[in-house]
Amino acid sequence: MTDEDTIRPGEVAVEPPEASDAGLVFIGRIRTPWTTRASCPRQGRLEGPLCRIELFHPWGMGLAGIERHERLEVLYWLDRARRDILLQSPARDGRTRGVFSLRSPVRPNPIGTSIVRLERVEGLALLVRGLDCLDLTPLLDLKPDRTLFTPAAPAKSTVDETS
Repeated sequence: MTDEDTIRPGEVAVEPPEASDAGLVFIGRIRTPWTTRASCPRQGRLEGPLCRIELFHPWGMGLAGIERHERLEVLYWLDRARRDILLQSPARDGRTRGVFSLRSPVRPNPIGTSIVRLERVEGLALLVRGLDCLDLTPLLDLKPDRTLFTPAAPAKSTVDETS
């Protein structure tokens, strides 16, 4: 058993229900310099090391126009994370918090997100800075960083709200 598998004081694990298939498809793999959670940064930095996001065929066509975006949101599957600890003490400070109040990789559905800076596109690969995941992490999706967009105006209501 590794330190990553140990339940810390105050933490609570549950028996998760049987998984049902959400139909997720891994569209690629992420290459980073980190091979253990201990070596991986807790949060990515836009000035961090160059990492490589490699798309599988046939998803490469989806990269058309991506070079127009300075920053991207990367969603990935934390395939080596535990999924059963709901109360966690991540800072080992004796304070226990619920999983949904943390950015911990240990979660019921271990989906990770990072905002990255796009450095360049090389065929089916993106070279980026700002990741905080382990080498060979499965890629779920890529999106332009939503904070770079002007929010759409709310739709006008056709219902009379004075009644």
